[in-house]
Amino acid sequence: MSAARDQETYYAGVRMVPYDLIKELALALLGTAILTLVLAAVLSSPDVPPATIQGWAQADPIGFEGTAVQELQGQSTSAQYGPPYNHGTGSVQSFGFIQPQEWAGVHLPVDPARDFVLQPLQTASAGNPQLASALARYRVASPSQRSSWLGAYAHALDKATVRDGQVVVPPGAYGPVAEMLGSLLTIARSGGLDGQLRSSTRFYQTDFTRPLLFLGDGDYFAGLAEKQHLLSSQWGVMNETGSYPGQTWLWLYTMWYQIPPYNSSSSADLLVILTMGVLTVALALVPFIPGLRDIPRWIPVHRLIWRGPSR
Repeated sequence: MSAARDQETYYAGVRMVPYDLIKELALALLGTAILTLVLAAVLSSPDVPPATIQGWAQADPIGFEGTAVQELQGQSTSAQYGPPYNHGTGSVQSFGFIQPQEWAGVHLPVDPARDFVLQPLQTASAGNPQLASALARYRVASPSQRSSWLGAYAHALDKATVRDGQVVVPPGAYGPVAEMLGSLLTIARSGGLDGQLRSSTRFYQTDFTRPLLFLGDGDYFAGLAEKQHLLSSQWGVMNETGSYPGQTWLWLYTMWYQIPPYNSSSSADLLVILTMGVLTVALALVPFIPGLRDIPRWIPVHRLIWRGPSR
């Protein structure tokens, strides 16, 4: 007897319903696409514009100039950061002998005073004799003289006002610093500083390292993050912008930032990575660890879902 006849005999008396797999697949894909579009329109995350140095300079010109002064003084977070940007120690994280930043060394050199302030001003001075003269005066001054000018200007910013987008400070012994920072603010407000800090010898100008470092040195960037609930203390690692939920699978990572000793440690990022690494290895080794692998038999919670074949 043929296989077809065997199948007909086996299913004799069984009511059959015509089934078109291609049709069902097409309808399923169409339904999924429509549902995705509807949910995307109703529940989509907000389209938050990118944070830029231009926006910073326009929204908080005094804070912008204050941060530029810190860059020139070598007191900003970037200036004191450490590897991979420079030889500082301000943001170097370690745990005992584990020192990955020191091991990697400085492989992406950044000099904040030069890269964020002096070099952009040097470029802009090509057609500006007054700025060129101010830069020349600053470069030939002694370190102590520069420090005096910068300190006086930083103190004056506490009493500064903004007029027509420019920072106005009381008269003082600022040397060429006021001219330099006024020009830097003008460049930043036009968007030119964003472009200069992204420029490189590569074909694609997509390296945002320097703009982000400069932004991160000021209070403006942190303020934006706080408004969008993206700080570590706000479970920001797993949040979407605004109050929208984001990557919920990251809750275990961001949870550590909320509890001691992680939330008070200067090496919190490294501690979290090490903790998650240990937990991941432990999870992979569960079938090989006596006692731990027997927990499912002692506490058979899995049987609430899996009951085995019916008899």
